[in-house]
Amino acid sequence: MRPKKGKDISERLEEFPGNPVFEKLLETQTKDVFKKLVPVSGDVGQDDLGLSEADRKLLVDNVNVVIHSAATLDFEDNLRPTVKINLLGTRRVMQLCKEIKDLKVMVHVSSAYVNSYLTEAHEKVYDAPEDVEKVISLVETMNDDALIEIEPQVLKDHPNTYTFTKHLAEHEVKNCSDIFPCTIVRPTMIVAAWKEPRPGWTCSKVGPQGFLMGAAKGVVRRLPLAKQNIADYIPVDIVVNQLLVAGWHAAKEKSGLTVYHCSSSTQKPFRWTMLESKVNEMLHKYPLKSAVWYPHLEFVPTLWMFRVSAIFVHFFPAILLDMLLRLMGGKPILFRLHKNVWASLGRLEKFIFNEWRFHNPNTRDLCKTLNSTDSELFNIDISDIEWVEYFVTLHLGVRRYLNKEKETTLPAARSKDTILLVAHIIWQILIVSLLWYFVACLTGLTMTQSAWAPPTIYLLYSFL
Repeated sequence: MRPKKGKDISERLEEFPGNPVFEKLLETQTKDVFKKLVPVSGDVGQDDLGLSEADRKLLVDNVNVVIHSAATLDFEDNLRPTVKINLLGTRRVMQLCKEIKDLKVMVHVSSAYVNSYLTEAHEKVYDAPEDVEKVISLVETMNDDALIEIEPQVLKDHPNTYTFTKHLAEHEVKNCSDIFPCTIVRPTMIVAAWKEPRPGWTCSKVGPQGFLMGAAKGVVRRLPLAKQNIADYIPVDIVVNQLLVAGWHAAKEKSGLTVYHCSSSTQKPFRWTMLESKVNEMLHKYPLKSAVWYPHLEFVPTLWMFRVSAIFVHFFPAILLDMLLRLMGGKPILFRLHKNVWASLGRLEKFIFNEWRFHNPNTRDLCKTLNSTDSELFNIDISDIEWVEYFVTLHLGVRRYLNKEKETTLPAARSKDTILLVAHIIWQILIVSLLWYFVACLTGLTMTQSAWAPPTIYLLYSFL
């Protein structure tokens, strides 16, 4: 663990029992269960993992299983931090693994998108995109401006430094697979829990959780996506279970490497067309008490259409609502939020509008190795998930865990939803009437003579 926000690692550990992820655990256990955890101060981005000599010896003498999941996921980062953390961090972890006296298995958390330059990927380590020592040398000898300038030539077909360095990191693991057993698990887009510890549990605002949170607030009204494409989502509890099961299975051998796709695209594919007709019904059946406007979400098929519509349905309302927040003594955040989304679209476009198929026969075979008891305790079978039902659960999880609104607030939230609907209708009437007046003035017609304007304006607005 790292010290964070002025708290040392022992203070951070003391906060663990209060995290909602442990609610279910604490129904059958006391807080004493957390005494099993022994924190050590470290950082994968530092030499020797930032470990003291005493802590390193503690690990070398006592650890049997290593799960390496630390990484920087910032798509905007240049090569320096991503090489330092994702690549060299993995190399440092593998060096520690070599020193551990009784290592049973090393589990490496990668990403299915390390091979995002392919539209179909299999469970194997693909050839390195560049010579690893050359990349490390570039980072050590060049300044930031020079690194940014040569970045496109270094990345080649990789969309960003994250997928590039995570790809190279897989080879660091592969290089040690003849010394001790290793396994690589590649999740796709990780989303809220399906079953454990609670259905819908999440702590992440990335992906569907983030934009459904914004939609429920009434501030995200358009979403750019290719709704007919497969979106490869995988619940977080499936990922955690697969890390454990993959490690257990690999530890049966003395060495070797197995790669697993923790994915849904080729086994139980999800497309947004499944949810398109139900998403707004869901938003109003389980509304937020903290909503600032009447929720209504529509999908748009291209980035330019999203940008045009965002000007009218995101930025103009954001300016108005931020002004109201200022008048009420609050902090204006909506315009900045939409501005950040706007700025991020370019680097996310590839992931928004492309479709991948991540084949997972190794994962399916791994599932078959579990007996009935273990299959229940460590479920890794995605084939039974019902996506529409799951997304209702996800939305309720966003409501409970990200917006901190308990089920008891639903009656008040539904009353507010009705009030926001009335306000939304009045707002639309006012806008259409104002535009009708402008049309009449510009054309020299009376309001009666330009009666064709309101339905035309409303029709055009519906296309935004």
